[in-house]
This record gives sequence, structure tokens and C-alpha cells, in this order.
Amino acid sequence: MSFDTREFRQALGCFPTGVAVVTMSGDDARHRGITVNSFTSVSLDPPLVLWCIDRKSDRFAAFTKAHTYTISLLGTIHEEVSSRLARQGAHSLDGIDLIPTKLGPPALADALAFFECESEAVHQGGDHAILVGRVVRFAKREAGAPLVFFQGRYGALAEG
Repeated sequence: MSFDTREFRQALGCFPTGVAVVTMSGDDARHRGITVNSFTSVSLDPPLVLWCIDRKSDRFAAFTKAHTYTISLLGTIHEEVSSRLARQGAHSLDGIDLIPTKLGPPALADALAFFECESEAVHQGGDHAILVGRVVRFAKREAGAPLVFFQGRYGALAEG
């Protein structure tokens, strides 16, 4: 029996996910971002979250070596930003509305929630790395419809 990776990817796409942007500050003090749909909580005590990055990403080295990063959970108003930061080479945050954080990497303005993280661990996971972050600070909005990704397309849920 052969394993069809394209069919596998399509089957995985049947699971709707939220969409997030992870930001970090480079050695050159420029902020960079990447869109992810692999964000999840790991632990409440200590407060840990994780996300994954493809080894083929042009941002792989920068993010896996980052000591701090900020994860912003996106609302429907962020679809264009999400699309832009999902592409190779489109990692600049220039022109994106940001808010400063105490750790340095900015959060996206009007994010449904954001988490300032210190890098806790990086694990190998096949063609991806699994980044575990310790949350040191977070904030959330009281309203907003989340941006979701399902079967290769953006969508939305009703506002909470």
C-alpha cells in the first residue's frame, strides 16, 4: 500500500484550525513574522504553548534560534496579513499594525489574544520543528470573530 501525501494533507485539512502569527526580533533588530495554524496549549502549570515550523521555511533558522517570540491569535480582520506572512520571503512586518510588548517581539493590533513567550524547547518532528514557549505575559480582547483555516481556505466562526 502506497502512502499518498497529497491525500493525507487533504484529510488533515478536514480539521478546522485557528490561525496565528508568530513574531520575533532578529539580530538586526527588525521584526519578522510567520503565519501558523499549529498553535496549541500544552500546560497550564507551567504555562506552555507550542507551534510548528516547516524545515523548508526561509524563516526556520531565525525562529528556532529565537529566545523570545509573540504569538497573536487572528480574527477575520487579519486575513490579508495572514496570507502575506504565509508566503516565502514575506516575513517583514512593515505596514502591519502592531503593538509593542515587554519582551520585544510585537503583537498584531486587534489580535483576539496574544502570548509573549520565552523559548522553552525545540523538538524535531519529521519535516517540522516543534517549538514550545513558556508564556510570560498575555492579553485578550473581549470580542471578535476568529479566523479559521479549513480545507485549504480561510473561513470564520460566529463572533464569541
